[in-house]
Amino acid sequence: MNSETTRLHAIVQGHVQGVGFRAYVLGRAHALGLTGWVRNTYQGNVEVVAEGPKPQLLKLLSDLQQGPGYVLNVQHDWDKATGEFKSFHVEYTR
Repeated sequence: MNSETTRLHAIVQGHVQGVGFRAYVLGRAHALGLTGWVRNTYQGNVEVVAEGPKPQLLKLLSDLQQGPGYVLNVQHDWDKATGEFKSFHVEYTR
C-alpha cells in the first residue's frame, strides 16, 4: 500500500439488485486494479468498499452512477486505505 492509496465506501440506491449490478462492479473493479468487495444489502441497495489510487476510485464511482438497473443515488465517503484486501470479490448480503 502506498501513500496515494485511498478507500471508497459507497451505497448504491435504486433498482440495483437482480440486474447484474454486483457482477458489473466486480468487472469494473478488476479492470481498474482495485481491491475490496461488493455486496447486496437487506435494504435493497448495493454496498461497495474499494481501495486503490484515487483516479481509479473516481472512475469506479462514475461507473457506479451509470451501472445496470436504475440508479437513484450513490452515497459515498472517503477514508484512509487499510491495505487489508488482496483482491476484489463479492461478499455475502448483510
